Amino acid sequence: MQDDRTGGADSRVDEGLTRRLKALACTAPLHELDARKTKLDWADARVYQMAEIGLHAIDQVTIAMDFDAGADHREIVHRLRPFIAAQAPNRLAEEHERVARWVLDNLINVGTTDRGFHRVYGDVDERGRYVRRSFDFKLLIEFAGSAGQVYLRSSDEAINVLVGALDTDVESAQIAAEVKLDNLIKRGRLADAKLAAEQARYRTVQYGEILRAKLDATRRDVRAVDWEQEIPELIDSALAHIETRFRAENGVLRNITTARDESEDPDHKRRAAELVEIVADCIGRHTQLQSRLQAAGATFRAEQDRQQFSGPPQRATLDLFGQLLMPSLGLSLHDAVSPTEAYFNAAAGVTVPPVPALSSLVSLLLRPSAEREEFVGEVDEPELLPAETTDRFTDEQWRYADELLDLPDVPRRLSGLLAEARSVDRDVARLIALRALHAYSPEVGAAYRAGDAGTLLAVDDGTELDDAEFGGADLLLITAGLRSEPEAQPGSTLDADEGEVAV
Repeated sequence: MQDDRTGGADSRVDEGLTRRLKALACTAPLHELDARKTKLDWADARVYQMAEIGLHAIDQVTIAMDFDAGADHREIVHRLRPFIAAQAPNRLAEEHERVARWVLDNLINVGTTDRGFHRVYGDVDERGRYVRRSFDFKLLIEFAGSAGQVYLRSSDEAINVLVGALDTDVESAQIAAEVKLDNLIKRGRLADAKLAAEQARYRTVQYGEILRAKLDATRRDVRAVDWEQEIPELIDSALAHIETRFRAENGVLRNITTARDESEDPDHKRRAAELVEIVADCIGRHTQLQSRLQAAGATFRAEQDRQQFSGPPQRATLDLFGQLLMPSLGLSLHDAVSPTEAYFNAAAGVTVPPVPALSSLVSLLLRPSAEREEFVGEVDEPELLPAETTDRFTDEQWRYADELLDLPDVPRRLSGLLAEARSVDRDVARLIALRALHAYSPEVGAAYRAGDAGTLLAVDDGTELDDAEFGGADLLLITAGLRSEPEAQPGSTLDADEGEVAV
C-alpha cells in the first residue's frame, strides 16, 4: 500500500508547471478581448475575432520595433485595418480603425495605474502547502523617444505569447528554430517554414531586448549591472551566437533562393519570396545587434566616467541632530524660535498651488508610465481575516420587497407599501424606503445595457408622506418596461442611452 506522505510529495507542483501557468496567464488578456466585445455600445462587435486581432497587433509591433526605437501607434493601426476589414468587409472603415484602437488600448491596458496585468496562480511550497502567488506582466509597453514621441514595444511576455513558451532559453530556442527552418525548406514545406522563420525572428528580437535592458540599467546606475562577470559573458556568448546565426541564415537563404528559382508553382514561388524577406530581415537585425554588442564596452566606460567624476553635491547636507537640535535645546525659548523657524521655512519649500497650471496639467497627463523592472521578485501572500457578513437584509426580505415593488400596471403610494411591509417585517419597510429613494433617479441606461426587462421609477407629485418612521414625499412607484426601439406611445417617456423607457 502506498504511503500517503509519498503521494503528497509526488503531487507537488514543479517549476515546469509554474512556467506553463504563467504562459497561460499571458494569454488571458487576449481571451478577455472576445469576452468584452459584446459590451461595446458603439458597434456590434460579435463578428470580430478580437483575440486574433490582438495576436496580429503584437506581431506587427514586434516586427516594427528595433534596438533603439519602437513601433508608431498610428502605423500599427494602419497595419491592422486590412486584417480587421477581412473579418467584416461590409462594415465602415471608421469602425475598423476604431476596433484596432480599442484592441491596442486593451493590450496596453489603458485606464490602469501601472498599465500592467495581474494574475494569481498557485503552487505548492517546500512544506507541501498550496500557496497563491501574484504574477504581474505587460504585453505592449509605451516608451518615450528621444524626440518626444511615444512609441510601442512588445514585452518579453508578449513575444513569448507568440512563440508559445515562457522563460525559454534564447540561444537554444534560436538554434532549434534555425535547424527546423532548414529542414522544412529542404523538404519543400514552405508554409511551415514561414512560421518557423517568424519564430526565429521573434527570438532575435528578444535577445536584443535583453541587451537593451542591461544598457538602460547601466545608464541609470552603473553599479546595478555586473560588468565584471555577467555582462562580459553575455557579450561573448551573444557574439558567438551571432557568428553561428550568420552562417546558418546565409545557408538557409541559399536554400530558399534555390527553392524559389527551381519551382514552377506560382504559390510556391510567392511563399519562397516571403521567406527570403523574413530571413533577410533576421540577418539585418543580427547586424544591428552586433554593432550594439561591440559598442557596449564603450557605453559602460563612458557611463562609468560620467557617474564617477560628476563631482560631489555643491551644497553640504545639514546635520539636524548636531547642528540644529542640540544647539537649540541649549537656548532659551525666545532665542530658539529664530533658527528653527528659518529651517522649517526653508525645508517646507514653496506652497503648492491648489490647481495646477494648464501646461503642468497637460504634461502630467501625457507623461508615459515608468518602465517596469525586469524582475519584481516574489510577492508574499498576506494573511487575511475572514470577511465579515455585511448584508443587512436577508434573501427572504429581498424576495418579499421584490414582490411588493412589482407594479407593472397600477402605481402605488410609498405610504401604502410601507404599511404593508411593516405588517410582515420592520426591516422590509426600511428596504422598501431605500429602494424607493434609489428609484427617484434610476440609472436607466445601465439597466438597459444589463438586459433588464424593466426598472422601478418613483415620481413626486407633491403629496407629503405621513409615516411615523420616515418623512419627505409620498412617492408614486411603478415598474417601467424597457424597449430597444423608440415608439410613439401615450404616456410619459424617458429617453435612455440606447433605448426608451415607457410607462
